[in-house]
Amino acid sequence: MPRTKTRTVSLEEAKARFGEWRQNRRGRARIPAELWSAAVEVARKQGLNRTARELHVAWDDLKRRMEMTGEVPPQAGSPALVELVTPRAQALPECTIELEGRRGKLRIQLKNIPASYLATLSRELWESAF
Repeated sequence: MPRTKTRTVSLEEAKARFGEWRQNRRGRARIPAELWSAAVEVARKQGLNRTARELHVAWDDLKRRMEMTGEVPPQAGSPALVELVTPRAQALPECTIELEGRRGKLRIQLKNIPASYLATLSRELWESAF
């Protein structure tokens, strides 16, 4: 059985169809399904960004419609997994904290501890003082 050749929509034709629809629509009518189908077809050939820009449609709406039809090609070089590594906390070589109050003096000497420990200690001391 021979395949029937379907006519493909060009970017210029889709642009003209969208323009005509925008001129004749009433109020804030939604874009008809046949125009979205044309936009998806054009985006398959011309690319998502260019099509959305030329047809003045929202990029994410066009992408979602392409995904619904299973026609968003995976981007080349897209990683399947991205490992996020937290940086090691930088240790302070040496830190001395001296506190003086009505009841006396306090001296805390810290060596080779991460800065996050100093922040926690400072917060605890500050909160206990008030």
